[in-house]
Amino acid sequence: MKVTNRLSGGSFPRWTLVLQLLLCGSGVYTTDSTKNCKLYSDSESERKVLNRLEPLAHKNFTLEITKEAESYTYVFQLCGDAWGVPGAGVVQLDNKNKDGKPTVIGSYNATQAYGGSDWVMLIYRDGETYDGHCSKEKRRAMFMISCNRNMDVGQIGTVLEDREREQDCFYLFELDSNAVCPPLQSKLSPGSIILIIGLCIVAVYLIGGFLYQRLIVGAKGMEQFPNYAFWVELGNLTADGCDFVCRSRNREEAPAYRGVATEPLEEEPEERDDHLLPM
Repeated sequence: MKVTNRLSGGSFPRWTLVLQLLLCGSGVYTTDSTKNCKLYSDSESERKVLNRLEPLAHKNFTLEITKEAESYTYVFQLCGDAWGVPGAGVVQLDNKNKDGKPTVIGSYNATQAYGGSDWVMLIYRDGETYDGHCSKEKRRAMFMISCNRNMDVGQIGTVLEDREREQDCFYLFELDSNAVCPPLQSKLSPGSIILIIGLCIVAVYLIGGFLYQRLIVGAKGMEQFPNYAFWVELGNLTADGCDFVCRSRNREEAPAYRGVATEPLEEEPEERDDHLLPM
């Protein structure tokens, strides 16, 4: 079995690529949003899951499968007309029968969507009926879209067609995209956020104050520092407070206030030392 996975090109005829571009340019290939998909059973939860695929709404995907004597190309579009077929979400083209019409695998008018934290299962129902398989029930396409943060949209993976059963047959496709990845949780604590905001405010204050002092006031040297006199005085007061609280040395008491005596002080007798001088 040979399986190839590529966009339109290679062995696929060039005229088909030109046709795809024309259809895309004329608006046949593009959609406005996932609102174009009609849910198989109206459900608010499924609608929320489907809305997660909004980044994929305007993109087209092509997958070529070669298996033994068979060669098919699958065209998929999210909530849009694949290959220009009205209502078709995914179609199958027979590469050996270029004039044959596309086979509708699933319709976006019968959509189901289920999802988890990092995956979404998209189902297109009500495709064309099988000719002789699966009790001739309608075809159904299933897309397993998994989280991959390294790519916006990947390519469709290998297709699996399970038709060897009486009912509930399906086509299974795989696709990787970061559209279904859960949002990353912030690793910053509230304290870190407050600290960052505080540092930003200080930076704006310093830079803005410096420019104002230098360009408007014309200050030079340390005077360019915003509110220089205030910060110097604050530093002195802080140092005094630290000295008062933290140091353990004895402090001399300030001399008490003493009033001036009203009575005149007695004069002390003058000591004479003339008798000590040599004669």
